[in-house]
Amino acid sequence: MNSAEPSLTKTQLRRSLLNTRKSLSVQEWRQKSDRLCNHLQNSPLFTQAKTILAYFSCRQEPDLSPLFVTPRKWGFPRCVGKDLSWHIWQPGDALHTGAYGILEPLPDAPKIDPSEVDLMLVPAVGCDVRGYRLGYGGGYYDRMLSLAEWESKIAIGTIFEFALLPQLPVDPWDLPLHGICTESGCKIAQRKS
Repeated sequence: MNSAEPSLTKTQLRRSLLNTRKSLSVQEWRQKSDRLCNHLQNSPLFTQAKTILAYFSCRQEPDLSPLFVTPRKWGFPRCVGKDLSWHIWQPGDALHTGAYGILEPLPDAPKIDPSEVDLMLVPAVGCDVRGYRLGYGGGYYDRMLSLAEWESKIAIGTIFEFALLPQLPVDPWDLPLHGICTESGCKIAQRKS
């Protein structure tokens, strides 16, 4: 876990963490991603989940694609306006490039009902040990996680260990995730009440 200068703004932290992530060699990125996936696969939260929401890696985010062959119902997001729409996807289904250059299921792919979801794997630029997440600044996940149908779902941030910080700056709308998974292991967030 790295120490971050607490006086850094979210924008400065985001830039620094993205630069560090971008500097990983392909080999390092692949090794860290594979270790992270291995920890997730061995986690009871994963093994007991029947329906999992995930994401397609971009900008050298942890690559979760080795997990997608695991027999589960998988959901992936589409950016629709200011919201995320979740659709069923399985290996072999068509994808297209959506907003922000991110791969997405096709618009006519079947939607996932929030009541079916057991686990959400959430992309992040960084997280802190309390479970707070630093995203890309669009607010898509913040808006979604604040809705009643999503607030009780288990949400795990997936980041590399260098992006796990002691403390992030927190805004009133930020909600902590339930845990974080890195190449070093899965951790339940140390929430402060």
